[in-house]
Amino acid sequence: MSDISKTFVLGGDLTVNRLGFGAMRIVGEGIWGEPKDPENSKKVVRRAVELGVNFIDTADSYGPAVSERLIGEALVPCPKDVVVATKGGLTRQGPNKWAPVGRPEYLIQELEMSLRYLKKEAIQLWQLHRIDPKTPVEESLGAMKEMQKQGKIHHIGLSEVKVPEIERARKVVEIVSVQNKYNVGDRAHDDVVDYCEKHGIAFIPWFPVAAGKLVQPGGALDAAAKKHGIAVSQLCLAWLLHRSPVILPIPGTSSVEHLEENMKAADVQLTDAEWAEIETAAA
Repeated sequence: MSDISKTFVLGGDLTVNRLGFGAMRIVGEGIWGEPKDPENSKKVVRRAVELGVNFIDTADSYGPAVSERLIGEALVPCPKDVVVATKGGLTRQGPNKWAPVGRPEYLIQELEMSLRYLKKEAIQLWQLHRIDPKTPVEESLGAMKEMQKQGKIHHIGLSEVKVPEIERARKVVEIVSVQNKYNVGDRAHDDVVDYCEKHGIAFIPWFPVAAGKLVQPGGALDAAAKKHGIAVSQLCLAWLLHRSPVILPIPGTSSVEHLEENMKAADVQLTDAEWAEIETAAA
């Protein structure tokens, strides 16, 4: 990592360590309800901060409300250098069920509840979780721009969008981050990564660790990880850090042990030729 920056300046004024923590897995099964051991979930959050994580990503729909509440309770008071990003715009109908709602009044309500659960006066990074096909994005983001003017939001980002949607959104408000599904085995959003790098926008990959045959025993990534004496998850996260300086991986877990393993990915160093070999194997 000697030639790879370990930090990124989000929105021009928030310096964060690039390897963050995603708080989707600290809630119940199906991202629904309370976790089996709430105290363990809070322990994981606090341990992440102890390990140097100062970028935590959550959403009001994780639980719903559970993830935000647990983070708020775990980090009291929240260290000044820790950026907690959240999202709004997805409703829940049960375990693993999601539906976008981008009506201005609903997004504002979600924001107010996020502030309450996270015990904050302002959200450092608020992201539109999904663009609602029933509501023009200009209306959704226009409402949040007003919340930004009121000081309740510092920066605004998007989630699961394509380049034309980013450009449309940027006509309404400054966009400082984009969060899309992306990993070494799923590079469908390569063009979005390149766009973000060109414009200095943070790219936050969800599902950052590849799955399926690639990671199974004997699979391409499993073999590469064993060759370098590291875990597959560490290999996947290290590749993301190598892929672009604007990428902020946010691996999630409900295990302190797994968290500590993930954080070691920042120290993985491979040559460009080795990374190219892994990319080819994962294609």
